[in-house]
Amino acid sequence: MISRDHKTPQEVLAILKAGFALTQEDLYQFNLSGLELQRANLHQATLIRANLSKADLSAADLSGADLRAADLSQAILRDANLQAACLCRVDLSGADLRGAILTDTKLLGARYDSQTLFPESFNYKSSGAIGPNAYLNGAQLNTANLRHADLQGASMLGAYLGGADLTHANLQGARLSQADLRKAWLPGVSLRNARLNGANLAGADLRAADLTGVDFEHLESIAGADFTHVQGLSNEMRSRLLSQPAQELDTPHALTRHTTRASLERLFN
Repeated sequence: MISRDHKTPQEVLAILKAGFALTQEDLYQFNLSGLELQRANLHQATLIRANLSKADLSAADLSGADLRAADLSQAILRDANLQAACLCRVDLSGADLRGAILTDTKLLGARYDSQTLFPESFNYKSSGAIGPNAYLNGAQLNTANLRHADLQGASMLGAYLGGADLTHANLQGARLSQADLRKAWLPGVSLRNARLNGANLAGADLRAADLTGVDFEHLESIAGADFTHVQGLSNEMRSRLLSQPAQELDTPHALTRHTTRASLERLFN
């Protein structure tokens, strides 16, 4: 293993281009963005929080590598070996993983979007990764950073999202029945046509959220939820929310101090 001390990204590139391996190398938080790293040998390397955005890692050996929270957005990983690699909480937005080996790869909490390309036979929707149409039923996402996440059409039945930051996330058509959204941050979120039957919205911040077509049957609680400036809420939907117990409606949101009742009543005033 070559010492990490004083090694620059350019030196790392030169080492790999010369055909040397960086097996088990510690490249924690290294910035390798945009570099040509085709066929690089990074077997079992530590790349936690590394910036590999737009890097070309075609046919690279990343088997067993630790890539937790790394930035792989728009990276080229075609035919790369990611067997048993840890990609937990990695950003895969726009990444090209066609032909990659993903046997035993850990993808829990990894973020993908509609531009991410996975191997044809890989069931990414059930991998624990977060993105459009993902199966996240019962997922433990308490306090997760999901700002701007694309979760359109995701199945999140009974998911635990307490305290999660979903600011400006896309949850159009998502299934959130029985989900725990207590104290979740949802400003500007799109919940168009989402299903929230039986969900718990106590203390949730829904300011300026798009609630067009949301199904709100039998909510567990809206105590302290702030609906200030929400969009798409019909009179019928507002009346249904205002029929919740007075104790819930008169509870103030912990941060904004708006009561749930006041935030709903001022919508059409």
